[in-house]
Amino acid sequence: MKVTESGLRLEDGRTLHVYDTGGDGLYDTGGDGLAVFWHHGTPNTGSPPAPLFAAAERLSVRWVSYDRPGYGGSSPLPGRDIASAAADVRAIADALGIDRFAVLGHSGGGPHALACGALLPDRVLGVATAAGLAPYDAAGLDWFVGMVPSSAASLRAAMEGRAAKEAYEAGAGYDPEMFTDADHEALAGTWSWFDEVVGPALEGGPDGLITDDLAYVAPWGFDPVRITAPLLLLHGGQDRIAPAAHSRWLADRCPTAELRVRPADGHISVLDAGAEALEWLAARRG
Repeated sequence: MKVTESGLRLEDGRTLHVYDTGGDGLYDTGGDGLAVFWHHGTPNTGSPPAPLFAAAERLSVRWVSYDRPGYGGSSPLPGRDIASAAADVRAIADALGIDRFAVLGHSGGGPHALACGALLPDRVLGVATAAGLAPYDAAGLDWFVGMVPSSAASLRAAMEGRAAKEAYEAGAGYDPEMFTDADHEALAGTWSWFDEVVGPALEGGPDGLITDDLAYVAPWGFDPVRITAPLLLLHGGQDRIAPAAHSRWLADRCPTAELRVRPADGHISVLDAGAEALEWLAARRG
């Protein structure tokens, strides 16, 4: 699939760096295909997931995505919350002439996909997340249980505010223990694609990552229970970054949710079910 990149100027003066695989007829339920907004993880740029391109072509899926504010070519948005993603997606969809669409988010992209489902009910046909998080204030969920210590420490630093998070990131390093053996195998194989989106996300500094993490541990600005579109929650049972309990919590409270836990998978290897998620979304296009 050919990816076209462009800059979209918003009314508030910001610019969003947008990715689009285009294609006639792949806009909404008025055509044979489906536009799917990809919501990237932390820290990534927004380039759509190349390992899923073959499945997307088979299913007539048009990928649309963007660098979240502070990443890549998108302007920062100081103090942004998770809910702000819905307004950005709406602006991109309007600019591209896309009426209705589905959303798919991995890891930190999961909450942002949920925001679109909750706040754009007239536009979103289906929501799918893989290895996503539940709200930090989720009642009855011990949010950090099951997280590898480095991930928990990173998010606890965010709880203390931007200065503490900036200080933490200044001394933070890569922790291979955050990934399972299945994850490492995926990263060395099909999902080595992450090499193309992680490095560029950090080239301009850690602002995107820091702002993401601050948003995860603050009020999200919406209630996932408000999602009325079909919701698929994919999760690896061995996930050490976003434990499966987060998707279980969402599944117990969101009336349209379907939970699929893959017992042997971790945070990355769960994406081996990405084609399955696309098939699920494609079935919702009407």
